[in-house]
Amino acid sequence: MLTSPEPLQRQFTVERIERLQYWSPTLWSLRITRPQGFRFQPGHYARLGLSIHDAEKPGTTIWRPYSIVSAAADDGLDFLITLLPGGAFTSQLASCAVGQSLALESAALGFFVVSQLSSGEDLWMLATGAGLGPYVSLLRTEGVLQRFSRLVLVHAVRHAADLAYADELYALAGASGGRLRYLPIVTCDPGVTSLQGRIPALLSSGELQAEAGVALEAAHSRVMVCGNPDFTADMRKFLSVRGFQPCRRGLVGSMLFENYW
Repeated sequence: MLTSPEPLQRQFTVERIERLQYWSPTLWSLRITRPQGFRFQPGHYARLGLSIHDAEKPGTTIWRPYSIVSAAADDGLDFLITLLPGGAFTSQLASCAVGQSLALESAALGFFVVSQLSSGEDLWMLATGAGLGPYVSLLRTEGVLQRFSRLVLVHAVRHAADLAYADELYALAGASGGRLRYLPIVTCDPGVTSLQGRIPALLSSGELQAEAGVALEAAHSRVMVCGNPDFTADMRKFLSVRGFQPCRRGLVGSMLFENYW
């Protein structure tokens, strides 16, 4: 049980696990209580902490950042977790049950928020794996994406079971009157989705734009990218040569990358 700050004097609260939802053996959603006064913008991440079971370092807490999945006004805080083989944090977190506690650092962090983007007509939200999380928060929070006329959410995973929140996202797209396109991509289970392959390759060929019915052009498109390092590096190259401008602290741009991975 975490009861007091570690030597780094992090400011945190101790929260309780309220719900666990398993999408696959290595992917699950975690919901914890939300402390009074905890504020965040959709796209922010929070650091979670666990005391590790180490006889040589008793009482040590390890911290990991995770994008917040819940809506800004939600009573709880949701996170999408991937089990990392041999990972000290996720291996222990995977054994936690409803009712157990973990630490939540008191301040939400990050710059992966739509206010970093310049005005545009279309917003492309591109994700691999658990990189989907911040987009769910954006879509769940009323009014955040109203300045974009068209929204395209692309989520690439290896297996169909890893398409977290798919039912919710299909429902949101269906209720949007055509404003939101949700395009899942499964790369290792043939025939599950109409598109197969890596997102950068599908964009290069034009297949993804054709499926979305939306052109991807720097003049009117804005792009958010969240996922594994190889994916984000390839997307940065792809977008840069097509005239997209990076967002920097204090300066808006047309492409935005999550960097805490």
